[in-house]
Parts: sequence; structure tokens; C-alpha cells
Amino acid sequence: MHSRKFIITGVVQGVGFRYHTKIKAGSLGLTGFAKNLPDRSVEVVVTGQEEDIIALEAWLKKGPVMAKVASISKESIDEVMSDGFEIL
Repeated sequence: MHSRKFIITGVVQGVGFRYHTKIKAGSLGLTGFAKNLPDRSVEVVVTGQEEDIIALEAWLKKGPVMAKVASISKESIDEVMSDGFEIL
């Protein structure tokens, strides 16, 4: 199992980004959370198989239809998210 943290910037709040991320992560069998940050970016932390995390990253680069992703940063983390996927 691998864990990764993503920070997504752009028009990513108020457009269903966290909700659609939860659906996509669930379809890939990933656990973790998505939360809005004060600077209007979104933080996504996930745990799962590497290929599933890579698939989520590809989706995060575009996001849902109403989003306009400007940038995405990522880092590997040690924390393991083991229970479902939450919107915080």
C-alpha cells in the first residue's frame, strides 16, 4: 500500500471537486479524504495500490467538468488512510 498527498489549485472549490474525487477514489478502491484549504485549493490524501493512485492523479489533473485545475503537486507520505473516503 502506498499513500500520497495532492494539492490541487485553480477553480477547485464550489464546483463539486471533493464530491467527484470521493466517487472516483471509491471506484478505484482508494481510501483517504479530500478537504478545502483556506487558500481555495483542495488537499487530497489517499492510500491504495500504486496504479490506482496514478489513475486518480490523472483524473485530478482535469477534475470534474466545472473545475479548472491550474496545478497539482504531490508528495509521498507515511500516513495510511484505512477507512473509506471522507469529505472534510
